[in-house]
Amino acid sequence: MALSRKRVALIGGRGYAGASFLPLLSRHPDLELALASSSAQAGQPLREIDPDWPDPDTRLEALAPDGVAAVDARVWVLALPNGASEPWVRAIDATNPEALIIDLGADYRFDPGWAYGLSEWNRQAIAGARRIANPGCYATGAQFALLPIREYLTRPPVIFGVSGYSGAGRTPSPRNDPERLADNLIPYSLTGHLHEREISTHLGRPVRFHPHVASFFRGISLTLTVNLSEELDASRLLELYREAYRDAPLIEVTPEIPEIREIAGRPGLRVGGFAIDPRQPYRVTFVAVLDNLLKGAASQALQNINLALGLDELTGIRLKTADERAAYV
Repeated sequence: MALSRKRVALIGGRGYAGASFLPLLSRHPDLELALASSSAQAGQPLREIDPDWPDPDTRLEALAPDGVAAVDARVWVLALPNGASEPWVRAIDATNPEALIIDLGADYRFDPGWAYGLSEWNRQAIAGARRIANPGCYATGAQFALLPIREYLTRPPVIFGVSGYSGAGRTPSPRNDPERLADNLIPYSLTGHLHEREISTHLGRPVRFHPHVASFFRGISLTLTVNLSEELDASRLLELYREAYRDAPLIEVTPEIPEIREIAGRPGLRVGGFAIDPRQPYRVTFVAVLDNLLKGAASQALQNINLALGLDELTGIRLKTADERAAYV
């Protein structure tokens, strides 16, 4: 059985996204780890990152792009900072051009030669692809929230986003400093944020995005205000969204305002709480929440790997015995 499993190389196994990918990989019946690398933490046991990792002897390894040829891997997951993926892609292209590469950074999200990995909305392009750009965390939530009503939009949606500080990564900064964040909310990049460009490009509509970081660790809440071309009441919006996500088990549509604690640690997304302004019946405000490290990064990457390899999309993500929608990994 082990011979039939696809081997996966994880580059950047110590970062938050890479560390979130490891537990998913360990439970996947068709994938196995070839190598997890970290330039700064080589030698660290994977059990210090994922306490349930099956082999106590597996450790992070040092690897540079010039060592790619020595790694037997069918799938490469690049969990690297923005701007760091290109040398790895070039090395993999040169030594194993048929390998599947999933880039969790932003380097290829605007490259037409790469499939854009918004899983439920882009399955056809992802299936069989060998180069997949995983969407950003904020961009994932905003697009799932806006795509069902894209054709109704008359003005740029306004998106107020709040992320847990894991979204700022491990490199020390004010946005992941617990003392700075205590009893605080930090706005940043109020114009021109990369995810504003990403959402606008792939949505095909301009948006206005205002990100903030708070003192909790993981999760994103997005409050979106839109102006529509016709009046749609809350019940009609619920119906429209439920129809859009009828074949998307990880996307839940709810009449209540969703909260981060309902989705943190789970690979799905919730959208709902549709509120119509009675003074302006074409104006709607609603909320989407997701885990930035799962649906915003690691679990969506695994969905994309499954799709690209022709596996069931939710292999390794959905609990086999789950008969209630909330029972996700």
